[in-house]
Amino acid sequence: MKRSISLLVGALTRAPLATRVAAGFVGFWLVLAVGGPWVAPHPVGAFVDQDVFSGLSARLWLGSDYLGRDVFSRLLYGARYTVFLGLGAALLAACCGTALALWATLSGGAIDEVISRLMDTLISIPSKILALVLVAACGSSLPLLLLICALTYVPGNFRIARALAMNLAALDFVAAARARGERKFAIALHEVLPNMVHPLLADLGLRFVFVVLLLSGLSFLGLGVQPPYADLGSLVRENISGLTEGAPAILAPALAIAVLTVGTNLLIDALKPEDKR
Repeated sequence: MKRSISLLVGALTRAPLATRVAAGFVGFWLVLAVGGPWVAPHPVGAFVDQDVFSGLSARLWLGSDYLGRDVFSRLLYGARYTVFLGLGAALLAACCGTALALWATLSGGAIDEVISRLMDTLISIPSKILALVLVAACGSSLPLLLLICALTYVPGNFRIARALAMNLAALDFVAAARARGERKFAIALHEVLPNMVHPLLADLGLRFVFVVLLLSGLSFLGLGVQPPYADLGSLVRENISGLTEGAPAILAPALAIAVLTVGTNLLIDALKPEDKR
């Protein structure tokens, strides 16, 4: 564990400034998502101020919202829902899409055709429209939001993973594994998947950004995390009336979404493989 941490610190020390800044942004939000609610000065739904949309102060660091609740406390709680729902949905979409891609590629024939056409059908539907239909039909509880966001982005991950797997499946070392009589599962796990990890990690980062923006959009429409709890998108929607006043209650969560997504994108760019020539 100590060696892994030291290697990570060493890699970040040698990394370009943009990479270190991006890693700092992403790490900050991960720490905030894990420990934020424990250090929040007020409960998530507590009314702590008689004034609405009050400014920054020593008692309320980010002011109060449209009901007089502490924006800083709600931001700490909202970060947990945004980060964990986004990361969980992105991981679930990546696992399902990659598993289906490996199965389709190594099976070929009718299985590959059926799975590919099904994924093409799903990807032809705009992600926000598909999510809105599923939320309207199934509800917006946290487990359902996780599953809906994951299902929305499985087809995109499938197409990328299948393209990678198809290129790898045509190489000699996969043909040699088949000639040795190895099963499809062993070939997928030991021969194909390890050579797909790097591009899939970059795609995972992009899916995380897409899911965060989708969750924020659903919450802005009132279909995401429900009161009294909120994610960052919900905080923007419920305080929209403070926009004309430039209230911190709406500026803080909007800036938080921007910092989280931009930091993740910068970190994804840093994951590009180095040129070995």
